[in-house]
Amino acid sequence: MLDIFNHFMPKPFLDRLGDLIPGHPVLGAFPRIRTLWDVDARLALLDEFDGLQQVLSLANPPIELIAPPERSPEVARMANDGLAAICQKHPDRFPAFVASLPMNNVEAALDEIDRAIGIGARGVQVFTNVAGEPLSEKKFRPVFASMAQHDLPVWVHPMRSAQFPDYTSEKTSENEIWFSFGWPYETTACMTRLIYSGLLDELPTLKIVSHHMGGMIPFFAGKIDLGFRQIFFGTPERNPAAEEAGLKQAPRRYYEMLYADTALNGEVAATRCGHAFFTTAHCLFATDAPFCAEQGRGLIRNTIAAVDALEIAPAEREQIFSGNAKRLMRL
Repeated sequence: MLDIFNHFMPKPFLDRLGDLIPGHPVLGAFPRIRTLWDVDARLALLDEFDGLQQVLSLANPPIELIAPPERSPEVARMANDGLAAICQKHPDRFPAFVASLPMNNVEAALDEIDRAIGIGARGVQVFTNVAGEPLSEKKFRPVFASMAQHDLPVWVHPMRSAQFPDYTSEKTSENEIWFSFGWPYETTACMTRLIYSGLLDELPTLKIVSHHMGGMIPFFAGKIDLGFRQIFFGTPERNPAAEEAGLKQAPRRYYEMLYADTALNGEVAATRCGHAFFTTAHCLFATDAPFCAEQGRGLIRNTIAAVDALEIAPAEREQIFSGNAKRLMRL
């Protein structure tokens, strides 16, 4: 089994955050999850699950929210060097890592893509917005073009905080809505903006891994096929919004080009729904470990069980657990 979307924070990097973002909530929270930053604790966790390997990626917050453009490249290098060192020391457990990028400095991000791939990264992680700017902005296009040229995936992680209110009359989100439902919305909105910006027409070989089984996409797939203006001014085959955007195919086809991971907290019904939309060929095993109240154990245990519950052939299950990821990352 190869877990392609979990998180690790190298201890020197976690310690550095105290100077970079003093008072940030993660400084009080992350030390409580030992398996997030202690390599030995993470290895012991993996030992509890026979044959489990992980592709490591950095945890929140994004690099661009940690440091300004003139300092973020150095912060990204530190994070990536830390993950690379762990992979080089334990290649049997961590065969690769996903690089973090200083997205508030695109030129430096392009340099870091090349450098990080040279030290073992098999893709990059970006967030659904770059300090509030949509990822679909043209200035971020070179990052996607570079990854298409490298023929390696882009992992997309949702980013929204409690400072994003639930209603315009309020200043903050309540009841953790920003997290429970805001993150799936962020992923869905980001994928939609990328698609309607023409990204996948421009770069048809680009591989995008949408976290948490694509957010809302599978459950609301019917809404992809029927736009609001299409109801009044289109036909079953004509979507005015898609035509105005200049899309070369029906919108649904682009969503089906995405890859999605199984990080759904082990919910069987949600996993089945996601698998029904994305199909075996575009589903990747991921757990989001160690972010649960059991230091990651519950997420890993329950996600394995959810994939096992899919009514598919053993060969398809193997594709989800590891085969698809190895093919995408050329491992």
